[in-house]
Amino acid sequence: MAGFVDGPALYPSLTPRQNLAALAALRGHDARTAGIDDVLAEVGLTDVADDRTRGFSLGMRQRLGLAAALLTKPRLLVLDEPSNGLDPAGKRHVHGVLGRLAADGTAVVLSSHNMDDLEALCSEVTILAAGRVVFSGPLSKLATENRELDYRLLTSDPQAARRLADDAPGIQVVDDAGVRQDAELLVVRALMPALDQLVVRLVERGVALRELTPMVSPLEAAFLALTEQQEAGR
Repeated sequence: MAGFVDGPALYPSLTPRQNLAALAALRGHDARTAGIDDVLAEVGLTDVADDRTRGFSLGMRQRLGLAAALLTKPRLLVLDEPSNGLDPAGKRHVHGVLGRLAADGTAVVLSSHNMDDLEALCSEVTILAAGRVVFSGPLSKLATENRELDYRLLTSDPQAARRLADDAPGIQVVDDAGVRQDAELLVVRALMPALDQLVVRLVERGVALRELTPMVSPLEAAFLALTEQQEAGR
């Protein structure tokens, strides 16, 4: 078992290689055979392996913390906010590392407020609200529950789309100026069955559908709904 916390503590005067060698020595391992180069390569720090960590960004420190956790070749890896401080490329790299570990049989447990982490990595999820478990089960079940969402709708004929949306049962057009970012964009609130019917009507009337995307991910919507229900019941 190995753990990783957000903002791992490092020896700032040492390099990544030296930090990992010190950790290996604390565990009674020979730094020459501890696999330090392998874990540095795994997290993408080979090019800075001999630079002092004093000037490292948060994202680089996060990667080094992950390398330290991987040094023990854990069967169970516990992570806290693993993508905090990472740029998009760094996040994709770390997601790839964790995905490979899981595929190779390592159990990965992570805590995160980042829905991207959960959607990209997790097969099972537990949601806490006010210290209570409000959901625990497969991620697929949580994300596919039928909830009303706001969708961005962009078509070849915004006026016709607006008329069809106004007349469609189960569709609410959102006119909030803060939500609508341009005149051609239509924002509608609907359950998935009603949205499916609107798409059918658009196609039947010859209106080309250029974009239909949720304003928030289904997982984020489920999380917000569950936590709001818990807060309302307190």
